[in-house]
Amino acid sequence: MNQITIKHALPVKRADDFAQWYQTVIAEAELAEESGVRGCMVIKPWGYGIWERIQKLMDERIKAAGVDNCYFPLFIPLSFFAKEAEHVDGFAKEMAVVTHHRLIADGAGGLIPDPEAKLEEPLVVRPTSETVIGAAMARWIQSWRDLPMLTNQWANVVRWEMRTRMFLRTSEFLWQEGHTAHADEADARVETLRALEMYRSFAEDVLAMPVVAGPKSENERFPGAVATYSIEAMMQDGKALQAGTSHYLGTTFSQSAGIRYQDKAGQQALCHTTSWGVSTRLIGGVIMTHGDDDGLRTPPQIAPQQVVILPMLRDNDGDDALLAYCEGIRAALAAQTVYGERVRVLLDKRPGKATAKRWAWVKKGVPLVLEIGGRDAEGAAVSVLRRDRLWRADGKVDFTGMPRDAFLAVAVAEIEAYGRVLHEQATGYRDARIKRGITDMAGLNAYFADEREQSNLAPGWVELGWSRPTGAALDAVVEQLKALKLTIRNTPLDAPVPGGTCLFTGEPAVETIFVARAY
Repeated sequence: MNQITIKHALPVKRADDFAQWYQTVIAEAELAEESGVRGCMVIKPWGYGIWERIQKLMDERIKAAGVDNCYFPLFIPLSFFAKEAEHVDGFAKEMAVVTHHRLIADGAGGLIPDPEAKLEEPLVVRPTSETVIGAAMARWIQSWRDLPMLTNQWANVVRWEMRTRMFLRTSEFLWQEGHTAHADEADARVETLRALEMYRSFAEDVLAMPVVAGPKSENERFPGAVATYSIEAMMQDGKALQAGTSHYLGTTFSQSAGIRYQDKAGQQALCHTTSWGVSTRLIGGVIMTHGDDDGLRTPPQIAPQQVVILPMLRDNDGDDALLAYCEGIRAALAAQTVYGERVRVLLDKRPGKATAKRWAWVKKGVPLVLEIGGRDAEGAAVSVLRRDRLWRADGKVDFTGMPRDAFLAVAVAEIEAYGRVLHEQATGYRDARIKRGITDMAGLNAYFADEREQSNLAPGWVELGWSRPTGAALDAVVEQLKALKLTIRNTPLDAPVPGGTCLFTGEPAVETIFVARAY
């Protein structure tokens, strides 16, 4: 088969303009587009197909933990938020509020809210559901026999954003939010860490995205939470992405919502609650973790199609035989299993040149692309292109020609190998860009002022000893970091207690933290 020698790369490279590269990948991979509503996006079929895969695989894990799916209203009475002052203060600037239930003509060809249709109580468009689910739990829970109560919902939420970026920070996004109630703190903390581990293993094993899991610092906690845990991933520009969170809420929301139960001694007690969630932000994380200068590289478990077959149609009498040959390969692949599911394979019969279609699928990140011409069919052969190795050393497309049966025998192994390579590359990149040994603010400032910042490839993360300051002392540290555009990411679980002192306070270090620029 003839191979082209001109790279069909994206018009912008990661090293030149990472932010623009990110937007270009989204456009070229046909993941999403602007909707006409500021901060809201239309998720296109390939992008939504990725979300459906994430949803399916995550939902299996949620249900395996004994959590039941529910659905709660999009509109939440403002009074529900008013009961929890710290929580509402944390979201107040982001809330979208409905105040009227009807529109009327304005006399000039337009519409305005009817002054006579003002709601008795404003309704908040769901920014998160602790308050409305708490009200339901207060009705549902009566005694210790009702506990633990484990619920989850898949929904959309709205948080007005001033500076938006598709998938990473949008005014409306899709997510799942788990909410659970327990008899005591110990059981609730076990659930909080179970959800965190679910997210960690999902990111590593399904998304091929290495993460650090651990508790957030006091200033980074979810509004109203006693403790917040996160998984943090390093993007290819060195910045951190908070990819999922799990919160132990104590009795904060139980107190305000009245979530009580009668214990075995007949006494009334407050429930301890948790909440945890991931969102379509994961897709942004996948793009920035695995994408290259040719587009997206989709991890195989979330790829809507794992193999795409491109027949080189000629609009002649040989096309029927070629399509029949390709259909046989499709059926043979679809009968195989990978990661416990049938291989997802598409025979692309659309009109057009196979070469043009090839690059469209490459930009979408399909793990394996097969190009099959008339001679391949006659010789019972295939030409295989694996997304993680597009190019040969001489600049030509790295197709591998092989007998049909030989390919069918190794197809599953190739898909799995591709997934492992993505994880290995991302892990190696992250580990190489974790800086240790900085002992003072001057060193921290110098590291993040590195000239690499000017080329959109910012320094990575800094690992530091931390004395766990609180109150005013913590506020002072946060202001120091803010001046450098830095934030504390989290404390890795099970990390050994570091020696030495805290860079910020001079006090003995009691734990390790990561400091980074972040999305």
